[in-house]
Amino acid sequence: MYHTSLWPWFVGHLVDESANRLLFLFPDLDQAPESSLVHMMDTAAKRLAKRECCFAADGQWQIDSQVAVDFLHDCATQNEPVTILGTAFSFVHLLDHLNADAMDFQLPSSSAAMETGGYKGRSREMPKAELHRAITAKLGVPSSRIICEYGMCELSSQAYDGKLGQANAAPRLFRFPPWARARVVSPETLADVELGQSGLLQVVDLANAGSALSLQTEDLAKRHADGFELLGRAELAESRGCSLMNLSHD
Repeated sequence: MYHTSLWPWFVGHLVDESANRLLFLFPDLDQAPESSLVHMMDTAAKRLAKRECCFAADGQWQIDSQVAVDFLHDCATQNEPVTILGTAFSFVHLLDHLNADAMDFQLPSSSAAMETGGYKGRSREMPKAELHRAITAKLGVPSSRIICEYGMCELSSQAYDGKLGQANAAPRLFRFPPWARARVVSPETLADVELGQSGLLQVVDLANAGSALSLQTEDLAKRHADGFELLGRAELAESRGCSLMNLSHD
């Protein structure tokens, strides 16, 4: 059920037929078999097996910046569009490496990036807009082709805040597939808030056939008619997720 839920929504938002290369700022599945996010990336790599894939982190989630840079350099010189997938922190570490070496890329025009995960209370945080500007400046990927993913190990479905190949107007709104429903609820009553109001995000995921169908998160969101705007974690919420893992770069 997980793969049935994951794949069509991933393809519809992140797969560009002109991008034949994928750079994953993640360890491969053999190195991090317990990570749901790594499992998701492994599924994507296997489904897109005809494309050239590179995993640029080890089992400790240490980014091998040289592997990533070499792969990106080859993409640029061969004029091969690439999709780069990583957590917010892995992008920061790659960008720090590029800054330290006074290096940047102008990747081919159909290149893209998928960014997921927050900073979970760690230092070296970058506001999302600043991070995306840095990705554009150092990698040449325009903001319209930087797609954010929202998901967690308790869910079988993921939400994205845009689609490659279409205009993604501000504010960027996350949308789940039709078999999952996002609600923004009052923390006091758990009733739906009014349109334009903020509250806690609740997700009902029918693809969770073997686990809880409804999940109450501690993520803050603003309710819109056709999606939700992610605002961050509720105050005093426990830090969690893949971006909390020990990440570094060479």
